[in-house]
This record gives sequence, C-alpha cells and structure tokens, in this order.
Amino acid sequence: MIYEDYYIFTPGPVKMSEEILAVGAQQTPYFRNSEFSNVTYACEKGLLEMVNAPEGSKVIFLTASGTAGMESVVMNLLNKEDNALVVNGGGFGGRFVKICETHDIPHSDFNVRNTNLSDIETLAPKEEYSTLIVNAHETSVGHLYDLRAMGTYAKKNEMLYIVDAISMLVTDPLDMQASNIDVVIASSQKGLALPPGLTMVILAPSALEKVQDVKSLYFNFKDYLSNGKRGQTPYTPAVTIMLQLETRLAQIQRRGGVAESIASAEEIASYFRENITKLPLKAYTPFMPNAMTTLTPTDGKSAMDIVNALEEGYKVMVCPNGGAERDIIFRVSHMGDMDKAYTDVLIDALHDYYKIARD
Repeated sequence: MIYEDYYIFTPGPVKMSEEILAVGAQQTPYFRNSEFSNVTYACEKGLLEMVNAPEGSKVIFLTASGTAGMESVVMNLLNKEDNALVVNGGGFGGRFVKICETHDIPHSDFNVRNTNLSDIETLAPKEEYSTLIVNAHETSVGHLYDLRAMGTYAKKNEMLYIVDAISMLVTDPLDMQASNIDVVIASSQKGLALPPGLTMVILAPSALEKVQDVKSLYFNFKDYLSNGKRGQTPYTPAVTIMLQLETRLAQIQRRGGVAESIASAEEIASYFRENITKLPLKAYTPFMPNAMTTLTPTDGKSAMDIVNALEEGYKVMVCPNGGAERDIIFRVSHMGDMDKAYTDVLIDALHDYYKIARD
C-alpha cells in the first residue's frame, strides 16, 4: 500500500487511531433503515454538543470535500442582495472569494496579513455588510483568527457569521454561542481524524432562517433538512465514515471530552515547538493554532528540499506549500491520533537531517 509505513504529519488526512481504522475495515451496511438513522442522530447530537451550538441547531451531512461545504453554504444562505465581507489571508480565504465570484454574491475581498483580527473593528472596511465569512484557521499558512472578537464585530453589525472550522475543530477552542457563530463548516479528515469524504454544516436557528430555494439538486439544504428529520440524507451518504464519526465522537467523550482533546493537541504542539528551538527554523506566524506548526528555514535552505528529504530519508511526511511559498514554508500537523512518542520521530528526523547537513 502507498505510504503504509510512513509517519504522517500532514494537515489532512491525519493519523487515525486503531479504533477508527477497525471500523473502516468492516463491511459497509445498508443505510435506509432505523438503525442507520440512529447513527445520524447520534452524530448530529455529538457535533452540536462539541461546538456548543444554540438550541434548535441542525447538522447537514454532505458526502463531499470541505470545499463543497464552503460552496454549499454560500449557495444556500446568500444571494445577490447580500454583501459579504470575506477574510482572505491565504489560499482558503481566496477560495471563499472565488466561490462568491462564481455565484455572483456581492462581496469585499478583505486581504489581511500579520493580524489575528482581534482588531477587526479597526481594520475592516467601513461599509455595510450582511455577512462575515472566515476560515478560522487559514491552513495554507497556519494562521488562526480570533473568533470571539470577530463574533462580537459580526453581532454588533447584525451580520451572518460563517466560520470554516475544518482544520481547527477538536484541536482549538470553538464555541458557537460564546462567539456568536451562525454557521460552522467541518470536515472529516482533519481534527476529527477520519478519512476524507464527509463534510458537515452546522446551522444555528439564525442561519436556518436564511436557507433559501436554490437551483441545485445535490446541494439543496432544504432537502437535507427535510430528510434529516428522519435521520437520513437525500442521497447516499458516506456510510462508513458516518459510522467512524459516531465512534470518534464517543471516543472523544470517553477521553474526557473535546476540552481534553484540545489540551492534548496544545501539549503536543508545544512539545514539538520546544524541541526544535535549536534548529535553523522559525515560526512563520505568531498566531499559530494547536492544530499545526508552520516553519520557515532561516539558513537559506529550501522548505521543499526539507519536505523531500524527510519523506525520502526518514519516511516522514510533512506538508509543503506551493506557488510563491514553495521554498519558504512547510507545515507540520498536530491533528489526529498524536502523542509525544509519535512526534519524536519527526523531531529526531529533523535533528538528524540538520546534523548530516552540517557534516
């Protein structure tokens, strides 16, 4: 199997636990019955509790990638009478901009750098907006935004607040009620540590009121909400991943709840960063999440060369960047079934790589 014996530190897919892998190895069951409806109900309940969703919130389960979740939210909740403020701090913020352009949604491309937007009140353009859209963790550069400050701003200005939490759920704090969030987009292959293929859209009652009729068969939220009442989806769901999600949510609760999972991710991230301080690497941003560490070589080496050397020489996979950042940064995930012993493999590989380079 491709990369079967490699250590994986990429921000999606991430390392899965043996318990989750075992569920994935089972025969996929039939799903149009009450037994599977109960799985759907359990997954919805667990997700709503995890993000402290307001009472009356609902979850839509899409057999699709995270980008489909992003696009479907824009399609179903916004129209040409809206004006969206789209935070663009990298590749995924830019993707939201493209989605708004594709669907002719009036918007402002809010380019931001070197801020976590705790000062959004000062930095935001002085226009009237109906909606605030942000990738909570701009995964392309490993940059985490201040969701509470942005939520305060959105509430004050009566804006629908849409948050892509795909690469920070389970590893970094997310509270819909405390941060006044109306929509959360999540995906299976990152903090939830499942295979890719399942995306979840969590809609607070304030967002449910905005769901409109759309010219789309597959991404029609009204259809999903109607089917969701009976624990089903309009079309074939990612059945096995749903079963893994049910197991994963129970696993998180058994391990002390999402707060404990966040604390564990924070501990692993700190452990990794503390153990590479003597290497010629520096943090790319001061606003890194627990989910990931983004590093820049300080000795003139190419980040891509380091990525390739780790993969070829140590069977360790970290994540490169493309484009202008190809030689500037690489990314290390702390999401998934991580512990210090597993992280030591990467730490030792980096130290050995630099020792050989010096010799």
